[in-house]
Amino acid sequence: MADIHIDDFYRDCALTLLRLYNFFPRKCTLYVDDIISPEHPDEFGIPTQRHLACFGCMIWLAEEGYARYEDTIRHDALDQIVLTQTSFIKLSGLLPAQLCQPIPPQPADQTLPPSVAEQQATLAQQLRNAINHQQALIVKHLLRYFFNQELPPPHA
Repeated sequence: MADIHIDDFYRDCALTLLRLYNFFPRKCTLYVDDIISPEHPDEFGIPTQRHLACFGCMIWLAEEGYARYEDTIRHDALDQIVLTQTSFIKLSGLLPAQLCQPIPPQPADQTLPPSVAEQQATLAQQLRNAINHQQALIVKHLLRYFFNQELPPPHA
């Protein structure tokens, strides 16, 4: 049986991290509806399982040290949320060449300017590309790298 909830988790993580990256270093209010399409609660006001899973993903990212927030707004949003330094450095860092996949593929004879090539090689841009082209497997691999990557020690 496919673990669809895990695929949703990876996509929710990627979209949450990218949304926060786009706001960095400002704090923002991040709503579940910013990450997934709006889902209406049932007749008793209880959010859907998908809504709760996305909200849980956002909380998990904060609990694991990838973001900080000041408060929750019911089960709908995290208020005053921002990426941690670790997440910012990981997302803005360059990926090893074997993990970079131009999506869509670039012709071999096309050379990008160095600044564009560097920006294309960041984890944030690779995640954007994979999401925009609905490449769930690439999103999963990139996030596994993100979660497992250790930062190099600071230079003394």
